[in-house]
Amino acid sequence: MATRTAAERREEERQRYNAYVATCPSRKLLDTLSDKWASLALTALAHGPLRYSELARMIAGVSQKMLTQTLRTMERDGLVSRTVTPSVPVRVDYRLTPLGENLLPLLEAIKRWAEVHMEDVEAAREAYDRRVDSQP
Repeated sequence: MATRTAAERREEERQRYNAYVATCPSRKLLDTLSDKWASLALTALAHGPLRYSELARMIAGVSQKMLTQTLRTMERDGLVSRTVTPSVPVRVDYRLTPLGENLLPLLEAIKRWAEVHMEDVEAAREAYDRRVDSQP
């Protein structure tokens, strides 16, 4: 193994989690965080734990398969925890972990921004579509 300088070691460490590098593992996490179902589920859990059925009702349009897959991915990433209470029927609750709580202000800000600026985005889309449709 070749000897590396301190500067080379620092540069290697800096590149280790650089999402612009194709092999960086943070890209998979960014895939999860940029998913609409994940961001909606995380922000839905902001005020405390929710049962699976409560999450499904709160997040309109999400399929059972998609919600299950999203929650499993977020649990694997350490963003949510899952608690199963043996009962009839079985009760499953989800809550944010400390890591998920740390992420929450960023996602809430993005959600709020989207809600506040949706009219501007719709206007921009309509203007773009008019320009594209009028081109030969």
